Amino acid sequence: MSEILFLCHRVPWPPNRGDKIRSFHVLRALVDMAPVHLACFADENDTVQSAEEVGLRLASSEIADQTTPMWLNGIKALASGKPVSLTAFESPGIREFVERTIAERDISCIFVFSGQMAQYIPDSYAGRTVMDFVDVDSAKFESYANSGSGPMRWVHRREGRLLAAFEKNIAHRVDHALFVSDAEATLFRNRSGITSGKIRAMGNGIDLDFYDPANVDPVRQEPGAPMILFTGQMDYPPNVEAVSSFCHEAMPGICQSHPAAKFMIVGRAPTKDVCDLDGLNGTRVIGEVDDIRSWLKAADCVVAPLRIARGIQNKVLEAMAMGKAVVASQDAAQGIEAKNGQHLLVAGSPEEEAAMTIRLLTAPVLADQLGSAAATLVRKEYRWADQLSCLPELCGFKKEPVMEAAE
Repeated sequence: MSEILFLCHRVPWPPNRGDKIRSFHVLRALVDMAPVHLACFADENDTVQSAEEVGLRLASSEIADQTTPMWLNGIKALASGKPVSLTAFESPGIREFVERTIAERDISCIFVFSGQMAQYIPDSYAGRTVMDFVDVDSAKFESYANSGSGPMRWVHRREGRLLAAFEKNIAHRVDHALFVSDAEATLFRNRSGITSGKIRAMGNGIDLDFYDPANVDPVRQEPGAPMILFTGQMDYPPNVEAVSSFCHEAMPGICQSHPAAKFMIVGRAPTKDVCDLDGLNGTRVIGEVDDIRSWLKAADCVVAPLRIARGIQNKVLEAMAMGKAVVASQDAAQGIEAKNGQHLLVAGSPEEEAAMTIRLLTAPVLADQLGSAAATLVRKEYRWADQLSCLPELCGFKKEPVMEAAE
């Protein structure tokens, strides 16, 4: 029986952050198709459950510890001429597992999740290869360089340049190169010059049974204190920048209009810069919580003021699925098939974010209307089964036409 080798840069469970949400659902879909062998990394912050504990039955697995400090990965990158994104995910154990699995098993498809893991595709492998880039990572690092300063600007520019060349090389080698949205797929075509049909979009979905407001109670709120909510992994630089900007640039105006309003920052691993925002301009840093849905249900509105964002923001889809009005930056709203003013509000600046948030707090009927329309849209368009329906054909297990990303 044909089998699948799944290469992933992080343990795909629990699905508690953006990349893990996508990789978990992709892996679950692959397991339903064929026996799957998994190779991935676990960092020091991971509490690794077994695959069986999260409902996944794997044929075999290799989970390598990712404990090398970033400064050492940087030195390796400079010495080798590689991007840090690759040296940070080097493992002799995973390389040996990949070679042994291909030699001993009938691996008809290698599915690679995230560009860092493409270095493990053997040159000699003749089977089908599917590469899920998710986002154009090289463009992300170029954005960091353009907005940064000092030595890190050079570091990010180097990373973007080397990754762009690596991404292009891998895209030429594989059978299919996937991106999370039509916009990301088109961006990659334009940057790489690859215009063949192998460049495709495969969107993200939502677990609609989990993100159902009827299935959860809200957290307790301070009476008369409107809650503005941000959710996300709080050691991720774009999230750190987003909450800092909103706290310093949007909240002062919001507090003038609604003095009791609270900006709640909810998410794992808040950095010192995030923690320092606690108590400033009505901001509260909550950190990790047991159930994000309780906070989403309690929120008066949700904000996604990201200045750098790639692909589709799961935090926006989750809030929409819970029936919440969302104020999103232009970058955070990209890739989501939602209409500004009908399903969410899209802001072009911190001043607009403040004005739109004030509007929602002042007119709760409008917030309810936006939230209801958002929930209807997500339930119609963003089911995981629909988003991943192309996987069997891509992996060679079913012959049906697959829609390509829009040119």
